[in-house]
Amino acid sequence: MAMRLPRTSEEETAAALAELARLTETAGGVVVESVIERRDAIHPKTFIGSGQAEELGHLAKSLDADLIIFNEPLTPGQQGNLEDATGLRVIDRTGLILDIFSRHAVSNEGVIQVELAQSQYRLPRLRGRGVEMSRIGGGIGTRRGKGEQKLEIDRRRIQARIRHLKKELEHLARVRQTQSKRRRRQGIFEVCLVGYTNAGKSSLLNKLTGADALVEDMLFATLDSTTRKLPLPRARQNVVLSDTVGFIKNLPHELVAAFRSTLDGVREADLLLNVVDVADPDWIGRVEAVEQVLVEIGAADRPVLTVFNQIDRADKNVLKRLRLEYPDAAFVSAKTGEGLDSLVTLLARQAS
Repeated sequence: MAMRLPRTSEEETAAALAELARLTETAGGVVVESVIERRDAIHPKTFIGSGQAEELGHLAKSLDADLIIFNEPLTPGQQGNLEDATGLRVIDRTGLILDIFSRHAVSNEGVIQVELAQSQYRLPRLRGRGVEMSRIGGGIGTRRGKGEQKLEIDRRRIQARIRHLKKELEHLARVRQTQSKRRRRQGIFEVCLVGYTNAGKSSLLNKLTGADALVEDMLFATLDSTTRKLPLPRARQNVVLSDTVGFIKNLPHELVAAFRSTLDGVREADLLLNVVDVADPDWIGRVEAVEQVLVEIGAADRPVLTVFNQIDRADKNVLKRLRLEYPDAAFVSAKTGEGLDSLVTLLARQAS
C-alpha cells in the first residue's frame, strides 16, 4: 500500500508502489493487491484513518492475504494500531527491506550489520501482554504484572544485544581502517562502485576484474562488499575496485547506521563510480537517490565518475543526447562488454 499526498504526483506514487512490489517479490512474497490511499495528511494514530484501516483489513482478508505492507515508514504506535484495526500483521517498507537484507547477508560482518539494524528497528516496536496490562493497572507504586515483566526482560535483552553487536562492528571497522591505511602506504588507488540497487554494479565488477560476485535480477542481490585488484595498463598506481550494497530511495536510517562501517570504504575512496542503469525510465530519480545517500553518509565530496550501464538496452536517441550532456561520463554494457575499454582508459587516467 502507498500513500498519495497532495505534494506527490500520480507517477511518483505508481513508481513507488511498483518498487514496493519488487521488494515484496524479492523477499519471497506474492502481491495479491496494490492499494493507493489519497489523503490530505497522514493520520497520527493509524496513518490512514481508523475507518480506512478497517476497510483495508476486510479487503486483505477477502483476498486471503496474511500481511499488509506500507510503502511509507510507520511509527511503532501506527504499526500497532493498524494491526489492531486490520486484524493482520502490518509492516512498513523499512521492515520489508530488513527482511530482504537478513535473507541475503552472507559474511560475518553482513550478518552482524543486519541483526543490529533489525534489533534497533524491533526495540521500540515490542508489544506484548505488558502493554495491555499497563492500561488497566501498573501505575506508579503498583506492582507490575507478569506481562510487563516479560516485556521489560525482552527490552533489556535486545538492548544488551545491540551493545554487543556495536562493539563487534567497531572492531571490524578498525580492521578495515588498518587495511585501508596499509593500501594507501603501498600507493594503491581505491575505486568504489556505488549506485542504485540492481543497476549492474556486480556485473561490472565481474567484467572488469574477473571476479565471481553474485549477479541476479533482483533488488539487493548482494550485501557483502567485494574488493578485487583491477589491472590497468599505463596506470602509475595499483588499483583496487570494491563493490558496495546498492542504494535505494529513502534508504532506512537503521540500515545506514548499521552499514556505516562498510560504507566507510565509500567515504575513503579515491574515486567513486556511480553506476546508472540508463535503460531505467526513472534513471534520473535513481541518480538523485544515490546522491542523497552519499550526502547522508558523508561521501558527497568524493570524486565521481558517472558510468551509464546497459547501453545495449537503452534508447539510441537518449544515449545520443546523454553523450552530449555528459561528455566526461562512461557509457558501457556490462553484459556485452561494449565501452569497457574506454572505461578502463578513464580509470587509468584517474589513477595516474
